Amino acid sequence: MPKYALKDYADVRIYLPLAAYSPDGTQIAHVTNESGQYNIWVMPSGGGERRQLTTYTDNTIRALDWSPDGKTIAFSADANGDEQHQLYLLDVASGAITPLRHTEKRQHSLNGYSEDGKWLSYTANDRAEQDMDLQLYNPQTHEHRRLSEGAIVFGGPFSPDGKYLAAVNFRGNTDQDIYLYDLETGAATLAFKPELPSVAVPAAWSPDSGTLYFVTNSGREFAGMAAYTVADGTWAYVATPDWDFERIVVLKKQNRLVWSLNEDGASTLRGADLATREHFDLPALPYGVLTGLIANSAGTRLALTFSKATEAANLYEIDIAAGTLIALGRSMIAGIPEDAFIAPELVRYDTFDGRKIPAWLFKPRGDGPFPTLLSIHGGPESQERPGYAYSGFYQYMLSRGFAILAPNIRGSTGYGITYQKLIHRDWGGDELKDIEHAARFLQGLSFVDRRRIAVFGGSFGGFATLSAVTRLPQYWAAAVDLVGPSNLVTFAKAVPPFWKRMMKEWVGDPEEDADFLMSRSPITYVDNIKAPLLVIQGANDPRVVKPESDQMVERIKANGGKVTYYVDENEGHGTTRKATTLKWFAMIGDFLTDELLDEPAV
Repeated sequence: MPKYALKDYADVRIYLPLAAYSPDGTQIAHVTNESGQYNIWVMPSGGGERRQLTTYTDNTIRALDWSPDGKTIAFSADANGDEQHQLYLLDVASGAITPLRHTEKRQHSLNGYSEDGKWLSYTANDRAEQDMDLQLYNPQTHEHRRLSEGAIVFGGPFSPDGKYLAAVNFRGNTDQDIYLYDLETGAATLAFKPELPSVAVPAAWSPDSGTLYFVTNSGREFAGMAAYTVADGTWAYVATPDWDFERIVVLKKQNRLVWSLNEDGASTLRGADLATREHFDLPALPYGVLTGLIANSAGTRLALTFSKATEAANLYEIDIAAGTLIALGRSMIAGIPEDAFIAPELVRYDTFDGRKIPAWLFKPRGDGPFPTLLSIHGGPESQERPGYAYSGFYQYMLSRGFAILAPNIRGSTGYGITYQKLIHRDWGGDELKDIEHAARFLQGLSFVDRRRIAVFGGSFGGFATLSAVTRLPQYWAAAVDLVGPSNLVTFAKAVPPFWKRMMKEWVGDPEEDADFLMSRSPITYVDNIKAPLLVIQGANDPRVVKPESDQMVERIKANGGKVTYYVDENEGHGTTRKATTLKWFAMIGDFLTDELLDEPAV
């Protein structure tokens, strides 16, 4: 099998889970990085010639919606990864861009238009940096109207009759309520408050505006689909499978419902008639991850973004009547043959408390023994899934003879709320034992060289990497930390202002729990490091600020340790540009190859 360079695996046209049909259903606005940065493009429904609408090089598109009159696309964008999203209006015909809401050093989260076009909803911390206020913009009068203060409230779907805006009061990843805002009076009605803190996300309205469908795990391990009845203010579960609901879309003109489930990491798609509850057929999805799902106004077609372990996120469309699933885009553009890619195996390994930790195991071709990369995902309340990880980095490392294990250690989503909440106020605790048992699991595999195991991760995964090399130094031959916190006290003090109210229950209070947090911080154990370490940091990162990496690197250098440090002045919490993505992962690939392989990288 010929070897391909990292630039070939990373030569992908990634489609973000951001798309909107034009009101007449003939066009699909979407976001892809074909130009080198994530910009807005449009293409015909069913496929055809694409047209680029924005030409940003520094700004990154983060959200969009098409106005009901078809003339305007509203979008949000930030600059150089700073996550200070600003709001804009794009004239579809002329391409002219007008700032809609621009407040320096503040974050704006775009929601979308009401069906009658009278309102556009968004959330922003422009009034007080610690709050995220729900707001409305009137495109006719240009009025901005504030609906909430003193909390973090994100907008959901507008009711079709234009009376209500559903919204979620967000106190944490597992603690949410749902409100209905009267668009005439601005009054808020508490529609759903679970007895115990739970997930609660408004998803879609029935065609008659009488029912709001939402996702919640109230009283359950997994997130089911529930329905709130406006007339009597009651709610009930509609479907409660033993996997999480991901997305719910109502096909209003068809009186149908479509939803996706996360089944052990892979996405499945279902559909049912709202009146009869009878299921209808939809094309089976390949084994992979559905990242976005929308319907056209007629309810006859679905646009979705989807990725596989062997294919970067691509734009697809389903013709429901024809039962077809077609690729509108082409995400893999370097010409690497399909048989060069390797799909993972879903495995489970034992950990200290009897739990089975789910993990994706990638085995390169050949017999080994192979150097191996243990990859810890970020979040931590997120999930490693069978997608095209890190723009093809996994596939590149596999082609170079590295095995990879990507586990979903405790704190991961997708395996029930109890498992997810195990990470709360326990960073650097029991999940580190899961990582140790992952290392032991790898040592027990015949094709793994136990002397050449590296650990890698970004964000929380970077924290986990630093925890591993400082507190479990005996297992690692090398390590890579991307934008990971090293000191939980300084990390908790420096997070974005509207995060701070959540930190005590999530990580710990930097004042009250300082001793506890320092006992869990990698910086405390820096003297134990034995493995060479690569640290990469975005200078504009607002979540894990640059001093988190600075202090770790300074201590390692003072101890005479082997550390390589790269700061990207034009990125934040990860990469936004194609070129910098390639640069970061080329550095990582070269570092791991130099440390763990005898042969040079191609």
